[in-house]
Amino acid sequence: MTSEKKIPTLYEWAGGMPVFEQLMKAFYDKVLQDELLGPVFRHMSPQHQLHVAHFIAEVFGGPKMYSEDDNGSHFAMIQKHLGRHLTEQHRKRWVALLLETADTLQLPDDPEFRSAFVAYIEWGTRIAVINSREEEVPMKPDEPMPEWGWGEPGGPYIP
Repeated sequence: MTSEKKIPTLYEWAGGMPVFEQLMKAFYDKVLQDELLGPVFRHMSPQHQLHVAHFIAEVFGGPKMYSEDDNGSHFAMIQKHLGRHLTEQHRKRWVALLLETADTLQLPDDPEFRSAFVAYIEWGTRIAVINSREEEVPMKPDEPMPEWGWGEPGGPYIP
């Protein structure tokens, strides 16, 4: 009798929604104090950090709180970055602060989880910078939410 191991989602492995909500709260507290990022995020809504926590949790295999409870979508997330003119400096600082926060909160640090986590953060922030240079993106409003797992992204980025 062979027993197959159930591979947890990245969401499950990280510890579930409380971990993502704590991560984003602690992270955005740092962002608001940061010289470079503070001015970019100073006017964010009080719900911003919660929406980002729900978005990332959903992308990592968690419940559909962003797309259902928050009435969000991948299209809506892309729209939030349009015309923001984010720079590579902004992106690098955002990534560095998020990874520093993940370490502080002791998110799983095994190579497999961190590889998938960092890969998504790199991918997502690079997409955000690209879209921030645009005024509109030719994307359908019903574009599915990204789904990130333990494996490879599946090919090169082709806009």
